[in-house]
Amino acid sequence: MASPRISAYLPPDIDPTKAALAFGRRALPKLNEELQAPELLTQQRALMALCDLVHDPEKVYQAIALGFLDSLKTLLVHQDQTVRQKTTEVLSIMALHSIGREGLIRSGVISALTGLLDDPVDICRKNTHQIFDRLAKLPEGAGGVLRAALIPPLVLKLRTELDEIQELILETLSNCIRVEVSEALAAGALTVLKEKLSHPSAAIRSKAAWVLLEISSHAEGKIAVCKEELVPALVSLLEDTEPEAQVNSAGALMFAIVTPQGRSSAMGAEAIPPLLTLVAEETSKARLNAIKTLTLLAELPEGRKALLDHRDTFQRCLDDPSEAVQRAAEIAITVIDWKP
Repeated sequence: MASPRISAYLPPDIDPTKAALAFGRRALPKLNEELQAPELLTQQRALMALCDLVHDPEKVYQAIALGFLDSLKTLLVHQDQTVRQKTTEVLSIMALHSIGREGLIRSGVISALTGLLDDPVDICRKNTHQIFDRLAKLPEGAGGVLRAALIPPLVLKLRTELDEIQELILETLSNCIRVEVSEALAAGALTVLKEKLSHPSAAIRSKAAWVLLEISSHAEGKIAVCKEELVPALVSLLEDTEPEAQVNSAGALMFAIVTPQGRSSAMGAEAIPPLLTLVAEETSKARLNAIKTLTLLAELPEGRKALLDHRDTFQRCLDDPSEAVQRAAEIAITVIDWKP
């Protein structure tokens, strides 16, 4: 069943066609004055004009140089929901441009946005999380999210937020965890992510598996994933109908089962049959990750014994168009054929 989408429509009493559109370098200083004006309608119209202008990277550069970000940060706590909506929209559009992302990070916008995590207006929260997502794609932005102590509340919001926003949170977490994993683990991220692996939304299942992949790429994360018994849940996701979920779960398993406990858990969860299915499917996007994961399982005597009967599956991969798949298959065959 389709989930409702967050609407960005303005209240009926706001007519964007009456916004005083601004053009040229001299228009921006005027807009900045209007943002600071005491009249609510003047602020609203200035924000609408600014939303149009900041699609242009040159205007973003000029706006940052003129000090717009200080004005916009002030408006984030405005009591009027339309002002908050359009302010977060302006910042979200600015974050689409590299110059905008750098400016937002330097100006402390991340910390200024933390108060909007509980905003009663859905679109304000969605815009806020879009900004976090776009900024966290830069290491400096991910560091800013970490310094703002946002990881615990983001993990908490995964339990309660709308599906659209959950997707954005998972994207943000994946980029932040690439930088540092301890805070997410301490915040109980693994328990929440385990629940998300069986979420009705394919996008959420896929992104949750991707976050677990990032967690498992850290030594501390590998141990935690195995301790929390997430390996069987990842194995179940190998048979998901969503290709991205298969790719990400196979990747997460590939990292997690480097540990002896992880390999033992994967064998106990009967990971070999679904992994072999992915290897045999020539169109499977998860093929490479599946081969590498099976290679790790082949290092166990019981894994090697089970895979000897499927040597032909790997042999066929030697003709794969992908050189990476060919190399992985060669290594797998070598490990499977090894005799003590």
